Amino acid sequence: MVFSGKLGFIGGGRMGEALIQGILKSGIISAANIMVADPVAERREYLSNTYGVITYDSSSDTNIWSSCKTVILAVKPQIMKTVLQSAKSSINDSHLLISIAAGIQSSFIDANLSGCNCRIIRVMPNTPAFILEAASALCAGPRATQDDMDTAVLIFNSIGKSVVLDEKYFDAVTGLSGSGPAYVFTFIEALIDAGLKVGLNRSDAELLVMQTILGSVKLAMQSKEHPAQLRAMVTSPGGTTIAGLHELEAAGFSGIIMDAVEAATERSKELGK
Repeated sequence: MVFSGKLGFIGGGRMGEALIQGILKSGIISAANIMVADPVAERREYLSNTYGVITYDSSSDTNIWSSCKTVILAVKPQIMKTVLQSAKSSINDSHLLISIAAGIQSSFIDANLSGCNCRIIRVMPNTPAFILEAASALCAGPRATQDDMDTAVLIFNSIGKSVVLDEKYFDAVTGLSGSGPAYVFTFIEALIDAGLKVGLNRSDAELLVMQTILGSVKLAMQSKEHPAQLRAMVTSPGGTTIAGLHELEAAGFSGIIMDAVEAATERSKELGK
């Protein structure tokens, strides 16, 4: 399947940029066929100069809605209602709207576009879209067809891997993979600082940490073993690894990670209200 026509973006912030960059790298859509609305002049200039996309200053600009039948809503959850209402007069049943706003249910979008009869799909991607390694969850919203889902899967598979889930799981997805990169970066930073504490210089610590995490992730993805078994392979009786693991468990490491995901999930629920 090949994407045909033009693709619109309402919002050109960090996640919108990640998607644009990934889509262009994948080659499924050309820059000349991407149109972006963003109210900040400096942002528009940056996106235009960096990626060659066409930009507009308003989400209600009729050029986007008349040219693009597929439009990605990449705005902050707090302003979604304002954006929808400002563009409502330009939206009709020919449009497919793909929302990546955290916590915003497809029913909320549909309610604020009452009478437009557009099709809606909700997606939760994450920032590794910048390097075509995003993890995205998709769900069909009101009136979305299988062809619509195929279009959305094409777009988001071009920037990583995606799964189709029921929308009831989306707050959990937001807390896990949506916020997940921040947890991983925090872990990376902590490991590098730990290397400095035990005497390594920064460049050596950074190389060792990055390669250790990269290799471990690849091993976990390619191995048929459970993560607990892979961990056991590194853990010798009375050795160094079990001493380190003991400290992690004493500090409640696993529980802290679970609490972080749960807190982010609950915040996603709050944003959706």
